[in-house]
Amino acid sequence: MTFSPQDLQEFSSFALRLADAARAETLPRFRKGTTIFNKAGPWFDPVTDADREAERALRRMIEKIYPRHGVLGEEFGETPGDEAWRWVLDPVDGTRAFMCGTPSWATLIALEHDASPVIGVIDQPFTDERWVGAGGKTLYTHRGETSFAKTSGLTDIAKARLSTTDPLASGYFSDAEAAAFARVAKAARVARFSLDAYAYALLASGELDLVIESSLQRHDYAALIPVVEGAGGVVTNWQGQPPGSDDTGELIAAATPELHAAALELLKA
Repeated sequence: MTFSPQDLQEFSSFALRLADAARAETLPRFRKGTTIFNKAGPWFDPVTDADREAERALRRMIEKIYPRHGVLGEEFGETPGDEAWRWVLDPVDGTRAFMCGTPSWATLIALEHDASPVIGVIDQPFTDERWVGAGGKTLYTHRGETSFAKTSGLTDIAKARLSTTDPLASGYFSDAEAAAFARVAKAARVARFSLDAYAYALLASGELDLVIESSLQRHDYAALIPVVEGAGGVVTNWQGQPPGSDDTGELIAAATPELHAAALELLKA
């Protein structure tokens, strides 16, 4: 099955409607004492009513407009479809940030065709920022003003601004991964933590140069790929292969192929 530019435009417009619907559920609950639950697991894995209600709203919209499309969401798992299209949803990526009142969380919406992300949306309602990657380009909208997003173009790792979410969190990095990340952090100019998916949006806008993470699931990164690549960046796993090629959840996003290659060399050292 193939798709046309008209299909891509139609689906992109619908993705924006989904992002608006998610905002209607998440933003009124942000910094308002939202209810917090702990998912089953060996460590604290929070979910809020904002996560759940937003995903329910998006699923209802998809089921109504595109009932044959599949859906994969963080909170309610996968609903298989009978076409090559699948929506991948993470209504609040960065739940810890959400519950702490820090605006680094984001809504992630992706549309995959034959398991390849072709549309990605990163939406930050509180700052009123939205990145949309589709058709090899990324648009950035802030308070109604839209422009093309572009990475910094940096090639020198010694000048790189690096980010990862939480290198100290239990289960985030293995010992070997932590050592590999430390090599890159030592080579970079500065490292900043706890930005969640917002880090990839900042990379797409040229404010960060390198993001390295592990333990990610499909809903954590599917939307990030079209956004970063459409802005001129590179996204792979730590072996330089397409994300999801292994089960480690490892991901590296870089502003340029040259910076990506330099970081990979340090990760593999």
